[in-house]
Amino acid sequence: MADLQDEPHPVGIGAEDLPVPAGPETKASALDRAAALLSVHPVADGCNTLVWTLRQSPYHDIDTPDTGVDTDIPRLRAGGVGAQFWSLLVPPQGRPGEDEAGDRVVSDTLEQIDAALTLVRRYPDSLRLALSADDMADARNRGRIASFLGPVPGRALAGSLGALRAFHALGVRILAPAGAPWAGETLTAFGHEVVHEANRLAILLDLAGCEPAAARRLAGASKAPVIISNTAAAALNPHPGNVPDEVLLAVREANGLVMVTFDSARTGDSLHAVADHLDHVRAVAGPEGVGLGAAFGAEPPVLRPTGLTDPSGYPRLIAELLDRGWSESDLALLTWGNAQRVIRDAEFTARRRSTP
Repeated sequence: MADLQDEPHPVGIGAEDLPVPAGPETKASALDRAAALLSVHPVADGCNTLVWTLRQSPYHDIDTPDTGVDTDIPRLRAGGVGAQFWSLLVPPQGRPGEDEAGDRVVSDTLEQIDAALTLVRRYPDSLRLALSADDMADARNRGRIASFLGPVPGRALAGSLGALRAFHALGVRILAPAGAPWAGETLTAFGHEVVHEANRLAILLDLAGCEPAAARRLAGASKAPVIISNTAAAALNPHPGNVPDEVLLAVREANGLVMVTFDSARTGDSLHAVADHLDHVRAVAGPEGVGLGAAFGAEPPVLRPTGLTDPSGYPRLIAELLDRGWSESDLALLTWGNAQRVIRDAEFTARRRSTP
């Protein structure tokens, strides 16, 4: 049974806050309904790369609207975002010619963690570090944006389970195996140990970027739900970052979560195209297996679907899905419920593994 603090409390978003011009009466009604839903079931966004961006351009103040980045606190609040997974991955092109499998990836990851913790401390009235599903609910109920750290790259473990435990102690709750030598064509013995230890620590495995066969193996090996923090449906667009239906089915079998990105190259260049991908993922992975992982957090120009250029566009997307016939209960799962459920299920698995 969910903890009592899972019960939602309105967080204050209203239709009057939305940066949307007046439209036909039916559309305005959908926007009103979207605002009302998001005030109780805000968005838990599975991917934002702002930490890396701020490390490159530390002069940004995200407490005020800032055209230099696509994410700031006013737009997060206008979009009804109540939880954010802050990606701690480092773009591979950042250090050409260096061996990213060695010490560099470890130090980069530690710097990313430090920058994320600094970000949360800098804006205590808006952000709250979240280590659990209870923290997620409590942050929402206090009007804060629950901030989860991760994923960190699986390569940063450097063959050490101690590194995984150290990342957990620093607050990391998500690990991305893609590119790690232990999660390639085969899941090595060390890879199985990583999965087991991640399950014991309630660290979610993020399969974004994994080859389909590796994603299926990892989903099958994990006793806790897995996630894909930012992707789209390969059946609609065969982009290499999108996942085929066989992976969607594997994630469904693992009671996991597939979070759809807002990347024009992967979804198409319109809000309607993103809604098409959400329709497909829901049809294959199920209503309890679909979520949102926009991958905002970059400096312009980045190609985003029209209407979804920054987090303030979330109400427009919810209004579109309402117009397509999504029920409010399914939308509550999409925005908040599915993300909180996979975190809580991972914690339940960890408690079982820790029981003598």
